[in-house]
Amino acid sequence: MTPSDLNGSAGAAELVELDRTECLRLLATGVIGRIVFTEAAMPAAHPVNYLLDGEEVLFRTADGRTFAATHRTVVGFQADDLDPVTHTGWSVLGVGHAYEVVDPERLDALDATMAESWAPGRTGHVVAVPLQHLTGRRLLPTGTADDVPVRR
Repeated sequence: MTPSDLNGSAGAAELVELDRTECLRLLATGVIGRIVFTEAAMPAAHPVNYLLDGEEVLFRTADGRTFAATHRTVVGFQADDLDPVTHTGWSVLGVGHAYEVVDPERLDALDATMAESWAPGRTGHVVAVPLQHLTGRRLLPTGTADDVPVRR
């Protein structure tokens, strides 16, 4: 990849807003996202591996700053898949009131489907973010936007 690849040589792209259904479909394909929260009155974003369960994003974390800052508060969750060469891809942002999953039956069910945290020892808590507000955008090669669901 050359600097010109990152600075516009790939051609024009078109920005399209996505509807909720498409946002959820794209989130279901992802593995890594960012949990966005307030820490010491400043914005913070930490990468997490996640699972989309229905319309909730779930991630594992340990006791500590991330858990303390995301437990029982409004947070954002952002995931994307962008190609710096073709200047195409997607980005989805969800906002919701996070809570810790404590129901033993749900935790057992999640153990079968949820990957372990990539960060060693970060498994003490499962945090859920109900996606109460969800927006997304996709960058497409010019002329292909007619094939993508658009927010109305």
